[in-house]
Amino acid sequence: MSTDAPKGHRLKRTILSLGGFIVVTLLTFIGLMTITFFIGRVIPIDPVLSIVGDRATQEQYDAARLALGLDRPLIIQFISYIGDVFQGDLGHSISTNRPVASDLLQVFPATLEMATLGIVIGVGMGVPLGVWAAAFHGTWIDQIIRVFALLGYSVPAFWLGLVGLVVFYANLGWVSGPGRVDIFYEGLVEPRTGLLLVDAALAADWDVFWNALDHLILPASILAFFSVAYIARMTRSFMLDQLGQEYITTARAKGVSEWRVIWTHGFRPIRVPLITVIGLSYAALLEGSVMIETVFSWPGIGNYLTVALLNADMNAVLGATLVIGAVFILINRLSDVLYRVLDPRSR
Repeated sequence: MSTDAPKGHRLKRTILSLGGFIVVTLLTFIGLMTITFFIGRVIPIDPVLSIVGDRATQEQYDAARLALGLDRPLIIQFISYIGDVFQGDLGHSISTNRPVASDLLQVFPATLEMATLGIVIGVGMGVPLGVWAAAFHGTWIDQIIRVFALLGYSVPAFWLGLVGLVVFYANLGWVSGPGRVDIFYEGLVEPRTGLLLVDAALAADWDVFWNALDHLILPASILAFFSVAYIARMTRSFMLDQLGQEYITTARAKGVSEWRVIWTHGFRPIRVPLITVIGLSYAALLEGSVMIETVFSWPGIGNYLTVALLNADMNAVLGATLVIGAVFILINRLSDVLYRVLDPRSR
């Protein structure tokens, strides 16, 4: 009895926690759908006119409006929109003449691939820089890292992308140019996951793999620059707080090596809050890749969203916005779960 009771209690707590996670995520997603729906209705763009054109007759206009269901009351349209989204129907794109859901399944992996490499670079550089800045607080090393972080907040993404293309592609020739792969490599690898590096590796086509990586490294690095700045700044702040604690002073007084004081005693406690920082940074890379994808002609969701906006393709705009928001919600909620797993005090 004494053994089964704690197990039953833990199971009940796990089920309640999972149920709470699902409910909160679902409510947040419904809130996101509500915002995107009503924004799509209040902006001064007529979706019917975008389809039929400004030379259509009144009869053609009314027929298209009726086909889109825009003659129904707004609340009925909203309920229908919610039902369609949960069935995976995001409408039809007038730009590509295809279902928006199909378009997003095709373009989102390209953004995911670039953002994933970007966050790997961001964490690999940002965390050590933040730790070093805190360890050498007030020295020239700290000042250089702080200036570097400041540049990450102030330099426009499109300008940095253009400079990167001019310097590393046009002048030095270290990397490949715009696009995801050279034109003569397009279509050689079967798209299994949509992630070109993964698909090329699965097909053992290493020519396509290295060419795709050559195209990816520059936009991913520039995208990572902004996450490096944010992660380094937050890591520095967390580490300064930890290095000022009494247990750090005690460890140093006992003769513990400085390397161990910083990376064991100082860094371990900040890993939990860093999870949230890294998760938010990753979501921001997925969300904020519009300018980088435009500059590098990267066929991702940011470029898709830009084209849709220019063509007043509201179904595509709302669908892309909804997907980006859903990814942001999912990463944020997963960060909370990892936070609870690694920090027993928050359970």
